[in-house]
Formats: sequence, C-alpha cells, structure tokens
Amino acid sequence: MKIATFNINGIKARAEALPRWLDDAQPDVALLQEIKSIDENFPREIFEERGYNVETHGQKSFNGVAILSKLPLEDVSFGLPGDDEDEQARWIEATVIGKRALRICGLYLPNGNPVPGPKYDYKLAWMERLFDRARELLASEEPALMAGDYNIIPQAEDAKRPDAWREDALFRPESRAAFRKILNLGFTEAFRARTHGPEHYSFWDYQAGAWNKNDGIRIDHFLLTPQAADRLRDCRIDSEIRGHEKPSDHVPVWIDLDL
Repeated sequence: MKIATFNINGIKARAEALPRWLDDAQPDVALLQEIKSIDENFPREIFEERGYNVETHGQKSFNGVAILSKLPLEDVSFGLPGDDEDEQARWIEATVIGKRALRICGLYLPNGNPVPGPKYDYKLAWMERLFDRARELLASEEPALMAGDYNIIPQAEDAKRPDAWREDALFRPESRAAFRKILNLGFTEAFRARTHGPEHYSFWDYQAGAWNKNDGIRIDHFLLTPQAADRLRDCRIDSEIRGHEKPSDHVPVWIDLDL
C-alpha cells in the first residue's frame, strides 16, 4: 500500500499540478494538508474520476486536511480530540481497508510563530493532545500511522542552515522535545528508518532561491505504530514535483507498506 502526505498550499492553486502528480505517482492513499477550502467547494470530482474516495475537513481560506483513498474508508472522524472549542481544521482520520485494516491520521500541526506568544502556546497544547491520541493508537495494538506537515524540524541535520532556525517555533527545544515525547512512546519515524544523513528536505521557501540552493527543511513526517513499522518497505521524498507548474512550497513524502 503506497501512502503519501502532501501539503498542497491551496487546492485552487494546485488544481492542475496535483492531479498530474496523482497520475504519475499513483498512491493508494494521499493525505493532503492546507487545502484552504470549505468542504462544499473542494473539487472532489477531480479525484473521484480517478477512483479515489474523498473525505475532507475544510476551513475557509486557511488550514484544512483531506484523505484521498482508492481503498474503502471506514470510521472517518474529524478534529483532534481534547478541545471541543478548537475550530481549526487540522486533523482527519479513517480506517483504510486493504489486505488488513490500517488506521490513518492526517494532520497539519500548527506553525506556532511568533515565539513567544499565543500561537506558540497553541502549538504546544495541540502537541499535548496529539500525544494523548498517539498513546491511544498504540494501545489499540493495530497498524496505525500519523502523517502530515508536523511543522517540526526534528534534528539539526533536517535543515540546511540549522542556526537560522534556532529561535523559530519549528526548531525550538520545546517543539522538538514534544515531538520526541511522542516518538518515545514507541513510534517509528519512517523516513529516518530508511534514510540517514543531511540534505533531505520536504520544504523550501519560495524566497531567495531556496529551491535552487537546496536551502530546505524536513518537516513532513510519517510516525508508525510498531504493527505498521513491521510492514514498512520504503519511504521516500518525492522532490521531482517541484519541476511541475505552480508547485507547492512542500513536496510529497510517501511510504510503502506491506498491507
């Protein structure tokens, strides 16, 4: 089962490039972030005609997450548990029915800037809720994953210029500690389970020629429960899509599971 995560930075801007990528990459499941569309305006027919089941958790002009799946989806839920007053569309999950059921959670973690401030407080509080949901997924002892734009640079090697990010919410010690706290529950970070070393990035700023300089950061991640990690065959960053018309500032990351 090939599963991809992709922050598309707006479905309207990516209405042509995203279908081309789907046709080329052929993921069984795609988790999208920053669709920036309410559910009613999401162009689901573009994806349904390609054989995808479509579930969205949208928000006007901001945030928004979606699942595209060629396999049946069951028990779809929206919103990260733990705060009934949180109106930001950043979490969607469903069970994908392949050879074996897999619980898939798609997320768009808050950016958190500027630091200090309420946006950073919200990021850390959101990560506490994520920790609680992660613990529940582990307790189920079933294949499950949490994937998306985490807005976390886990280690210095995940940035071309780590010193430039020292005081940024993506690289602050508190952010990275919260990420490690989740990992230490028993999750596997799929990309680092397969690839080591620097110069592997999933985001490049639009400004200052960052793409041409490979001045990037790696902030899009798959975290797998042990039952999913045991079935991991590969994990790659699909940087070639940056050559397409109107690319996102992110590129897709995908895994292949024996499921």
